[in-house]
Amino acid sequence: MEFISPTVIIILGCVAVLLFLQWKNLRRPPCIRGWIPWIGAGFEFGKTPLEFIEKARIKYGPVFTVIVMGTRMTFVTEEEGINVFLKSKEVNFELAVQNPIYHTASIAKNIFLKLHEKLYITVKGKMGILNLYKFTGQLTEELQEQLQNLGTHGTTDLNKFMRHLLYPVTVNILFKKGLFHTDERKIREFQQHFQAYDEGFEYGSQLPECLLRNWSKSKKWLLALFEKNIPDIKTYKSAKDNSPTVMQAVLDLLEMEANEQKSPNYGLLLLWASLSNTVPVAFWTFAFVLSHPSIHRTIMEGISSVFGTAGKDKIKVSEDDLKKLPLIKWCILETIRLRAPGVITRKVLKPVKILNYTVPSGDLLMLSPFWLHRNPKYFPEPDLFKPERWKEANLEKHAFLDCFMAFGSGKYQCPGRWLALLEIQICIILIFYYYDCSLLDPLPKQSSLHLVGVQQPEGRCRIQFKQRK
Repeated sequence: MEFISPTVIIILGCVAVLLFLQWKNLRRPPCIRGWIPWIGAGFEFGKTPLEFIEKARIKYGPVFTVIVMGTRMTFVTEEEGINVFLKSKEVNFELAVQNPIYHTASIAKNIFLKLHEKLYITVKGKMGILNLYKFTGQLTEELQEQLQNLGTHGTTDLNKFMRHLLYPVTVNILFKKGLFHTDERKIREFQQHFQAYDEGFEYGSQLPECLLRNWSKSKKWLLALFEKNIPDIKTYKSAKDNSPTVMQAVLDLLEMEANEQKSPNYGLLLLWASLSNTVPVAFWTFAFVLSHPSIHRTIMEGISSVFGTAGKDKIKVSEDDLKKLPLIKWCILETIRLRAPGVITRKVLKPVKILNYTVPSGDLLMLSPFWLHRNPKYFPEPDLFKPERWKEANLEKHAFLDCFMAFGSGKYQCPGRWLALLEIQICIILIFYYYDCSLLDPLPKQSSLHLVGVQQPEGRCRIQFKQRK
């Protein structure tokens, strides 16, 4: 019988110790792989992704990985993981979104990475706090113009009502006055294609276009719309102050960077970013207010105290007026808290430690604002609509509540957040000033089908409106 020499035993022992230490050092989070290679947990995850995330958190703990369509997504749900997501230099926003941007707007990855920071700074500057005063009058006039077409009374679906108001207002302000058609047939065509593009955006960001024929058709229609109108947008001059629109500022930068051929693609991206969340936030805010009579009454009293008795006369809304009506802004922010995006994401560049796990490079690090906003540790009574909780936020200094992540975080927070808030504030003021409104249906449930953007309503929600005298 041959004996293993002491030297071999020592070597094998050292190797075993090293392997153990390496395993301990590189211990990965619990992983939900599914049973089909590459697809992974895609089928189960895709049915109701928001519910899937919360069930996985309960079962596996605050850090877990899900494999979907060949992609490793590691979710973080508690403080240490959230801190890594927000502060680590080893996680990156641009690399996480370059693939979805390529699929949904046909912007090549190298062009996106080259231009993103410059375009972000440009758009943020145009729509930032210091320039908001330029939009207040425009928004008021555009909204009043749309409300004049509404008639004296009626019954309608609230979602359609908000689209009818906000689609033309947003397009005319960000791109050029008059770009949004007034012909009913063309309006319906635009709405049909934008809704198809918006509703399929999440699938379009992951799947080949050949599998999404209707979505691809609407994407091409919208790109053709911008291709046709870019020359007019470029030469448009405001009748009031001659200042360039947001899209004109984007076009100027693209021209400087010799990527003007991508103008329609960036137009499509700006269109989606400006409409996809603003309309559902306005819908939910309006529905929440009408379903809480005491809040509705307080808002109506505030509007009357600032603008006088409601009637048919046009009013002007100023920054000072908005400061006198803080409850409206609180209601919008509380709505966004409750209907926040399902996930925001970063790409892991180098392995990062979270709790006793190591998340490998290449993973997408995922944070769910939707579930973070429902953590009672950060938001007491999280499922209740409580606008008064926003008294604690220092909104005068443009700061939100801690752990409020609906607009993203860090260097690349949503650049249009302040303009969107302003637009919805003015929209609610004007509707309530001119019309008595009431809900005809219970507040609908939110859909749990999508992770990107504000949660959409599941089912109809009708309102009745009547012009106030």
